[in-house]
Amino acid sequence: MEDPKRMEEGLRQIPGVAGEKPEPPVVQREDVRDETKTATIQQDEEPKGGEKPMMLIKEKSKRIATLDAFRGLTIVLMILVDDAGGVYERIDHSPWNGCTLADFVMPFFLFIVGVAIALALKRVPSMKYAVRKIIIRTLKMLFWGILLQGGYSHAPDELVYGVDMKKIRWCGILQRIALVYMIVALVETLTIKLRPTVIQPGPFSIFSAYRWQWLGGFIAFLIYMITTFTLYVPDWSFTIRHDDRLENFTVECGMRGHLGPACNAVGYVDREVWGINHLYSQPVWRRLKACTLSSPESGHLRPDAPNWCRAPFEPEGLLSSISAILSGVIGIHYGHVLIHFKGHAERLKQWISMGFGLLIIAVILHFTDAIPINKQLYSFSYVCFTAGAAGIVFSVFYILIDVWGKRTPFLLLEWIGMNAMLVFVLGAQGILAGFINGWFYKNPDNNLVNWIQDHVFNDVWHSERVGTLLYVIFAEITFWGVLSGILHRFRIYWKL
Repeated sequence: MEDPKRMEEGLRQIPGVAGEKPEPPVVQREDVRDETKTATIQQDEEPKGGEKPMMLIKEKSKRIATLDAFRGLTIVLMILVDDAGGVYERIDHSPWNGCTLADFVMPFFLFIVGVAIALALKRVPSMKYAVRKIIIRTLKMLFWGILLQGGYSHAPDELVYGVDMKKIRWCGILQRIALVYMIVALVETLTIKLRPTVIQPGPFSIFSAYRWQWLGGFIAFLIYMITTFTLYVPDWSFTIRHDDRLENFTVECGMRGHLGPACNAVGYVDREVWGINHLYSQPVWRRLKACTLSSPESGHLRPDAPNWCRAPFEPEGLLSSISAILSGVIGIHYGHVLIHFKGHAERLKQWISMGFGLLIIAVILHFTDAIPINKQLYSFSYVCFTAGAAGIVFSVFYILIDVWGKRTPFLLLEWIGMNAMLVFVLGAQGILAGFINGWFYKNPDNNLVNWIQDHVFNDVWHSERVGTLLYVIFAEITFWGVLSGILHRFRIYWKL
């Protein structure tokens, strides 16, 4: 026999019964489920007093496709700018100040990681288990990041592997994602008992409800800003091999608060923490006018180029990764809105207003020269600009896909987003192409990948630029989209 209190709770879930509004369903799991009600009438024993049998509402949820499509868009952008950026360098990373298409990739990754964290950790049944899972996942991302970008893998161009441990690169894309994920996820987990289940009315109630997450982001902001503008950067030296001999160079600094390539605190912290031999050896600042006459494209260094043009610089370094935590915090805010606001209009109002607000802040900071938009430094204006853009794109995707139901045009992105790690490793990092290149005829350059690019695309269009772009779109992006769709059909996913 059912307990009357439980029966009353069950009745309250049915619209129009007992004068109560239905309680909103729960959004669960990282795969982002939204509310879609399916009523299941369950006949139980007739209660005492001749009461009618109760009806229980069983909630059935559907996946919010926007998250997968947005994640897929980010992977597609990475493949596009990495493999077509060599011939269309204006879409490649900005040499210093400014923002190009490639500069949106990293913050878009961190934004969607934040959204997923909010949904995955909406409920934490066991804090110890959740913390252990976060640490293990962080270590997995660090392992794959160092393996793929530390210098061990030379795919797809060179059929060799191995790295000199004196020169291994400790930083990279997955390493930055791992750091941001760990910090944001731990704060979300450890504050589970401090956040409400219901948000009170008010324009800022969602912010106050998750004040600990915003406090963590503010601390990261303070660490970055104080270090960037107060740390003294002394002169520094580096050595490069030139014509089979070692050549020493010195960069004169002796200043604080500098935001140029040579003497900024971001580079100084990385040189001190990791060592100059463990930094990225081909920084994009080599495309600056001060370094090459071909700017903004690549070219030979000018005879009068400053010494720092030849120096290494880590674009995914330690101090800039602390600033990147803000991108994850803004992403997790969008996830919190998705959880607590059930109507499409309420969600979009929160998302779009914040997106445009962040864009306005970034534009003001950049064009007043207070804090230029700079991906290499991961400046505060860059955080605001890219997070605002992510919020607007996310909102547009949400309207098209989940509100209007226009999923078909975005299926390739959605499929890629469902298997983002697989496409990142095998596609964006060139592991599959490197494997195929290992089967060559007579010489390593005579392989299937090069033959397709040269004869199917470049020769047909009589243009390396057009041929390369079409090759990336059809032989890479479309290929990975179709393959991801097939894997989705068989429910095969690779997740860390």
